[in-house]
Amino acid sequence: MPKVLFLTTSHSYNDDRIFYHQAKALRDNGYEIKICSLYAEYKGFIDGIQIESFAVLEESIKTKMETFSKVCDTFHPDSIICSEPLAVVAVKKFVKEHRISCIYDVTEWYPSMSMLQNYRFPAKIFQAVKFTLIQLYAGFLSTHFIFGETTKKFPLAYFFGFKKQMILPYYPASVYINESIKKLTPGSITLCYTGQISKDKGIENFFKAVDLLRQKVPDLHIKILIIGAAIHESDDVYFRTLVKNYSFENIDIIKPTGFEQFTEAFAEADLCFDLREINFENNHSLPIKLFYFMGAGKPVIYSDLKGIREHMGELSFGSLVDPHDAEAISDIIINYIRNPELYRSHTLNARKEFKEKYNWELIKDNFVDFVKKSIDP
Repeated sequence: MPKVLFLTTSHSYNDDRIFYHQAKALRDNGYEIKICSLYAEYKGFIDGIQIESFAVLEESIKTKMETFSKVCDTFHPDSIICSEPLAVVAVKKFVKEHRISCIYDVTEWYPSMSMLQNYRFPAKIFQAVKFTLIQLYAGFLSTHFIFGETTKKFPLAYFFGFKKQMILPYYPASVYINESIKKLTPGSITLCYTGQISKDKGIENFFKAVDLLRQKVPDLHIKILIIGAAIHESDDVYFRTLVKNYSFENIDIIKPTGFEQFTEAFAEADLCFDLREINFENNHSLPIKLFYFMGAGKPVIYSDLKGIREHMGELSFGSLVDPHDAEAISDIIINYIRNPELYRSHTLNARKEFKEKYNWELIKDNFVDFVKKSIDP
């Protein structure tokens, strides 16, 4: 039975991509799977998958690398799938000595803006260069690449184009999707924001659009559903100030739910939003939540991101917008209210596209085959 080891520094051991999709797909095909994360402490088996996770995210780089190295030595995998450069570097000796595959699964832009936000100029420039060189070094050490989206292929796919690679989008498995297609209730609408609460992720853009909507249609009963939390204290203060200033009459704020209950948490929503800022990092992202909204049958209003346009083109179940154009966004919502047939068609389009194009069942065999060939080329 081939052994596959997942290594990740910043993702949890039960991360939706790693645990619920990749690991389970390999397990179902007869592989012995182990996940090692540095995010939280846990040891045991979940659904037949071995977990050996450590809460050492704040420890030194040396400690992190030694942790990964020890796990490799005890598990002795036939292939290693790494989510970050540190993991790739930590297992380079093991990979070389045992001549196994080391697959770098690139799902985050590296270096991310959050990695650089605490540095001031000119230190920020130096750190950006340093992190970029680390990324290239990880690319050099890896034997294979998986890219979560085409916009994240740069620079590794261009420097190391001779290495085997595949695109593996963030499509969810149907079993984790709760279909909740709705019909609009006359005179009422529920608008939903999910995920990290911050200026960068567009909470203020969302509030501005909703505020303008209530000014344009004062008799409309608007319910706001927010599922998420602020990660940084500054974001929490910022959010509390926004809530106080806008004083929306009907707003529910719910803490992040477990992965398997995510689509159930926004089942009552009529429209789902993601109005994140269009900066370099965000613009090259393909937001995972989009596919969950789609699977649930929710029309969406999203920032006009390059990552979405390159992967999907125009949306048949929503709109891509300038996140700062509250006027246009509020008009799109009003158009749905005045044209329930349009709203209904977008709910059906969302489900149809999810079932026909954007679910995990359509791509998981490609992933399993890619890993299999990395072990037995």
